[in-house]
Amino acid sequence: MEVLAFYLPQFHPIPENDEWWGPGFTEWINVAKAEPLYRGHSQPHLPADLGFYDLRLPEVRAGQAELARTHGVTGFIYWHYWFAGRKLLERPLDEVIAGGEPDFPFCVAWANHSWSDTWMGGPDRVMLEQTYPGPEDDQAHFDDLRTAFEDPRYLRINGQPILFIFRPHLLPDPARFVETWQHMAADMGGLYLVACGPFLDLAVMVSAGFDAINFIEKPFAAPTVFSRINSLLHRRHLRRGPLRYRYADYCTSTPPSNLSCTAIPCVWPNWDDTPRRGRRGVVAAGSNPERFEHQIAGAMDIAKRAPDGEQMLVIKSWNEWAEGNYLEPDLEFGRGWLEALARGLGNHE
Repeated sequence: MEVLAFYLPQFHPIPENDEWWGPGFTEWINVAKAEPLYRGHSQPHLPADLGFYDLRLPEVRAGQAELARTHGVTGFIYWHYWFAGRKLLERPLDEVIAGGEPDFPFCVAWANHSWSDTWMGGPDRVMLEQTYPGPEDDQAHFDDLRTAFEDPRYLRINGQPILFIFRPHLLPDPARFVETWQHMAADMGGLYLVACGPFLDLAVMVSAGFDAINFIEKPFAAPTVFSRINSLLHRRHLRRGPLRYRYADYCTSTPPSNLSCTAIPCVWPNWDDTPRRGRRGVVAAGSNPERFEHQIAGAMDIAKRAPDGEQMLVIKSWNEWAEGNYLEPDLEFGRGWLEALARGLGNHE
């Protein structure tokens, strides 16, 4: 079984972020300035073993791969950003491919949504709009990814390179996308296409021809009294959030029993995006490594329902520090998240 973790290639400065958020911006700025917003709120979450790293350094990428490998992660899913020929945050993966290191499996997820400042708690101002120009752009995009697909470390199912599409409902025509990309990949035996994201229209994704569905639902159980109160406050614009929900003791990415394609569950160590959004943020209250381990157990049961050779468990994420979902060591739990993952996997071998 593959155990894959989404990987954010953001922790290095790029000109676009310099322009939008200030010189040298990375998510570490949000992470470091975070503060508790209510009694018992654990913030800031600060890195331990790897420190405030820069992903331009190969030794950082090697350290990440070693931590992942020794705790049961079998590969990274690198977020990939393509805007009609314009790429962002591509340097870490480009250097991994060009240099051949670290020797650790990977695949790609195209985050095909527009970039706006809502993720930082601002108004819905579009920074970079996603467009779909047509066949020439599809071909250019595929040609750009071919180098990754042909890398010997690239993850495959039944010999086909795996490609995740985040929010595929944003595609103008999901079925046409699947047909076009499978045609372009015919000489390599086709692609294993995974529709991923929240609120997926399963019937549309299945009929479009996706090989698998990856359910990315946040790890929230029933709303707490705090979240109900905070919701009312938000409606009145009193800004007394963040919204709080109870961290679920079960895998929230449970597929329907009648799904006619492969289901890939997704588990979250935590969710707390207040480093980005402040009082407009949302918190999964009560998360800890032990409860995360319990989620792993439920997700493994779901993953094992898939056909042999297609069984996967996805973790969101390896290093989304400003969303609070990361596996990397921190000052609060040390390697606790990683050790919980290893225990959960070991109990279901």
